[in-house]
Amino acid sequence: MEKIQDPEKTKKKASIIRLRLGFVSVFMASNADFVQYIVDQCSDAGEIAVKKMIGDYCIYCDGILFGLICDNNLYIKPTHQGAAQLKEVVMRSPYPGAKEHFLITDVDGSDFLVSIIKATIPALPKPTLKKMQQDL
Repeated sequence: MEKIQDPEKTKKKASIIRLRLGFVSVFMASNADFVQYIVDQCSDAGEIAVKKMIGDYCIYCDGILFGLICDNNLYIKPTHQGAAQLKEVVMRSPYPGAKEHFLITDVDGSDFLVSIIKATIPALPKPTLKKMQQDL
């Protein structure tokens, strides 16, 4: 017979593990439907791809990492060109210990997202040949 674990006990164990690893906030993975929505909204900027990383996602445009999708929020790497496209600059860390990124709260405006991405991409470093070979 399969042993059913108490959900409260499981939550407590997960919280203890996160605290030991230094995570202070509640950690939740991004919803696949939200990730697909972001990909669709950004698709006019170029070839959009995502890679899963520990429950969240890295988001790429034409092979260049430009942001993260964490806890159902879109974060874009900060650049002066990208900041010029924002109505309000909100900086947040996507996860504990990460550098601050632009937190994009208006993900429903496809033209808005595309303009930020198109402004940001040229200011970001291009992937190296070694890094591109590792991804294959």
